[in-house]
Amino acid sequence: MKRVYFIGAGPGDPELLTVKGKKLIDSADVIIYAGSLVNTAVYADKKQSAVVYNSAGMNLNQVIEVMLQAIADGLAVVRVHTGDPSLYGAIQEQMDILTANNIEFEVIPGVSSFTASAAAIKREFTLPGVTQTVICTRLEGRTPVPEQEQLELLATHQASMAIFLSVQMIDEVVNRLLKHYPLHTPVAVIQRATWPDQKIVRGTLKDIAQKVIDADIKRTAQILVGDFINSEYQLSKLYDKNFSHMYRQAE
Repeated sequence: MKRVYFIGAGPGDPELLTVKGKKLIDSADVIIYAGSLVNTAVYADKKQSAVVYNSAGMNLNQVIEVMLQAIADGLAVVRVHTGDPSLYGAIQEQMDILTANNIEFEVIPGVSSFTASAAAIKREFTLPGVTQTVICTRLEGRTPVPEQEQLELLATHQASMAIFLSVQMIDEVVNRLLKHYPLHTPVAVIQRATWPDQKIVRGTLKDIAQKVIDADIKRTAQILVGDFINSEYQLSKLYDKNFSHMYRQAE
């Protein structure tokens, strides 16, 4: 029996699709992709006979119906999500239904927009002496956020933070973060990371909201927060000549 492959298409640049993901897409008989965010260039080399479905206009039942019928017909199916599907990908509900129907599936990870955004501003989330923790979160929208995960509570850690799906509420984001982060905390907002029209806005909690409004950024953007964006840090012990580990002795 054929299986369904859930594939992370990356943040936008089709060259950031994994080799494995590309091979599966290029050989698939049925391609279901999240058309609101996935770059159509990721299936530019598909088989001529492949049938493509844009799930932006489909509901869960319709997506599953396409999968089940394709598998019943012995066809190879790929379900293409933006970034890495394990983050805000809504794939668990699809996988659970496939499991209930005894359909095998596999998940192929991809480059998330939050790591692509860090690359865009050329910064490392986990700087020694600054922070060793990254928090990925969002403000509540149609999908609620558990009470213990409210942004102001997560801000108590003052860790590096990547905030998804919230740029349209930038004022609220700033107000909640200011309960624990200092006013001068660096912030970078990256819209459509790795796309040709990528846009980067830098500032602090003091001025970032107005800068985002002035840049007319209203969706598809990451909000990165923390001192990792602009601060002094300690050098890594990994490459310290005075530090020994299993591959190298200290000088």
